[in-house]
Amino acid sequence: MSKKVPKQEYEKTLSFRLQQWFEGSKDPYLGNVEMRPQEEFIEDDDAVLMRDMERKRRKERVYDLANNWEVSGFEKLYKIFSACFCVFLVVMLLIAVSYLPSYGHAENPVNNEVSERYIEKGLEETGAVNIVTGMILDYRAFDTLGESHVLFIATCTVLILLRKDKKKDENGNSIEVSDRIYEPKDDVILQTAARILVPPIIIFGIYVILGGHLGPGGGFSGGAIIGAGLILYLNAFGFRKTERFFTEKTYKTLSVCALGCYCLAKSYSFYTGANHIESVIPLGMPGAILSSGLILVLNICVGIVVAGTMYTFYVMFRKGGY
Repeated sequence: MSKKVPKQEYEKTLSFRLQQWFEGSKDPYLGNVEMRPQEEFIEDDDAVLMRDMERKRRKERVYDLANNWEVSGFEKLYKIFSACFCVFLVVMLLIAVSYLPSYGHAENPVNNEVSERYIEKGLEETGAVNIVTGMILDYRAFDTLGESHVLFIATCTVLILLRKDKKKDENGNSIEVSDRIYEPKDDVILQTAARILVPPIIIFGIYVILGGHLGPGGGFSGGAIIGAGLILYLNAFGFRKTERFFTEKTYKTLSVCALGCYCLAKSYSFYTGANHIESVIPLGMPGAILSSGLILVLNICVGIVVAGTMYTFYVMFRKGGY
């Protein structure tokens, strides 16, 4: 039969510390866990009744279909325009399908000379060993420029919709609210893994961007890898350390510079190619790191935009600001 241990002596044992750890009240290795349990919110019955009455009164006043002709008229017009738009869309699609060549016709996309030109003349005309990169950032570089701008505009939209203004005190000074209140602080496993993994991830993303014209990779895939590394660093160390080198101003500056460099570089090459003017930009030796003309520069620009966009999306959905 085991002997009963006094309470003071039991609190010094490992089993008591493990019990506190499982309950979340105390960490046996790091001290008190920075975790604030959410308190149950109990609303006053009078406030609930008042809110329901206000909602009913507002609904009767605004959505009174019997007396509000604006709402009823809008609903009727909405149904009519929706039906007309669907009919118009179906008719346009049927007309477009009717103009498609029949199966096995010589003008089918399978027999298109454009894809044949990409494969046979891509290395000679672009200098890129990776045919896909040569097609995206040389033949169809204008489309890629539009895609990069779409990413930037999407990020700006998210910044507008999800941005949270900083709280200010009575003197107008910003109140800093810790973003790690409901997160474990100084997670040793996560931070150790981040210290080991983040540098290779960033280096590998740079390698994928710089070698996009020589093999599989490029600005989109390399930028996604770098963005994942930044997100991992943020989860491990929080906003305070991450904002020492990457802030909202940093993202905007890098994105505008990258898009501007891309636009100026390809505008020049578009002009020279369209007017049959000899370009002074050498293609270099195929297979060398400094080859394929402007493709290497454009890959770097696209990688910067993609990495910043991924990180900014995550930050805005998580916190609503940098």
